[in-house]
Amino acid sequence: MDRIAEFRKWKVQCLSKADLSRKGSVDEDVVELVQFLNMRDEFFTTSSCAGRILLLDGIVALKKANGDATLKFEPFVLHVQCRQLQDAQILHSVAIDSGFRNSGITVGKRGKTMLAVRSTHGLEVPLSHKGKLMVTEEYIDFLLNVANQKMEENKKRIERFYNCLQHVLERETMTNLHPKIKEKNNSSYTHKKQRNQEKAHGQCITKENDKELENDDDDDLGINITIFPEDY
Repeated sequence: MDRIAEFRKWKVQCLSKADLSRKGSVDEDVVELVQFLNMRDEFFTTSSCAGRILLLDGIVALKKANGDATLKFEPFVLHVQCRQLQDAQILHSVAIDSGFRNSGITVGKRGKTMLAVRSTHGLEVPLSHKGKLMVTEEYIDFLLNVANQKMEENKKRIERFYNCLQHVLERETMTNLHPKIKEKNNSSYTHKKQRNQEKAHGQCITKENDKELENDDDDDLGINITIFPEDY
């Protein structure tokens, strides 16, 4: 079986499975993004989370904590299996430009190419230890405000990623439908395309987010490729 046919088989098998997550459905904030990717021939999603704020202790309220309570914010994460490495590279570039600067690509020996879209602007703060509250209520209010702000920024990044992705994939589709245009005047086309790509990237990142994205997350923005075991 050729690589593309095998990818199609994997896609059908994955999308036909029941959603085994605790919620049992895709988060509302990423439904359109997930559907958009799954409608494309070159992608399908394997898992996603729009982001969440939670108090880890298995309790009703913080004051009733009898263990180690932790306030945690987990940002958006999305895993996408891609038909080819070049397809994953397109998504990776868009993810980086949209603020998800901890995204990476993994390649298995069987040919499975996975893209993980993720960032590092999470939050995890211990609040109690062995049932004893270690911080003030004022500090807890402050942390909740910080977590809510991070959630709002998280939603903006998801929207930015979705909008940029639509723009880039539409451009790729038009290029594939009209290959002769790309061949004509190849040298001048290359320079023009490069200028257009720079312009498109500029549209994906608004000026007010430039400084934030430069200072946020990891400095290493390269593509991370990991080789999985043979049975992956």
